[in-house]
Amino acid sequence: MSRVYLLANVIPGKERTIRDTLRGIGGIRDADVVTGQYDVVATIEAKDTNEIFNKILKRVRKVRGLTRTETFVAVE
Repeated sequence: MSRVYLLANVIPGKERTIRDTLRGIGGIRDADVVTGQYDVVATIEAKDTNEIFNKILKRVRKVRGLTRTETFVAVE
């Protein structure tokens, strides 16, 4: 099992909408609105990192209102 943390910036005022949209995507375990440099943090899990990055490219990046994402692969 692989896990990635996705940190996202979104259009102001769309934080909760983006969070709810991300929560509806299969493989996204958690998504929360946060304070600080980023607006939303999500945890994505799949059998391997290739599957995770395919999901990010095919589903997450198409979410309207995302302005920037950064991903961090968990190593343990």
